[in-house]
Amino acid sequence: MNSIVYFEIQANDPQKSIEFYTNVFGWNFIKQDGLPIEYYRIETSGIEGGMFKRPAETPPLNCGTNAFTCTMEVENFDAMADKIIQNGGQIAMPKFAIPGRCWQGYFLDSDHNVFGIFQIDHSAK
Repeated sequence: MNSIVYFEIQANDPQKSIEFYTNVFGWNFIKQDGLPIEYYRIETSGIEGGMFKRPAETPPLNCGTNAFTCTMEVENFDAMADKIIQNGGQIAMPKFAIPGRCWQGYFLDSDHNVFGIFQIDHSAK
């Protein structure tokens, strides 16, 4: 109980976001028919999630987020950051050390949703 078991991503253009997350993280998206909204189930190697068409306007850039931010653990921060940029993502907060724990950074996906990546590195300073 009280553990995160599911996440959702809102997107103005779900197909563009599906392409982004498939190319960057290798996630699988399955359209869910019979719902009152356009909805896709997301299969990852960790927790499952969903994506749906954003029901309100996209928050303007540089205003922070009004949601929980998901962070993915990656093997190589720099290689993943390059892959994110190559697939249309943007840097929201550059790589920084959490001393003795990991490298962390935040990005914007192709629909301006914020997400993070981190690489465990106990020597990070």
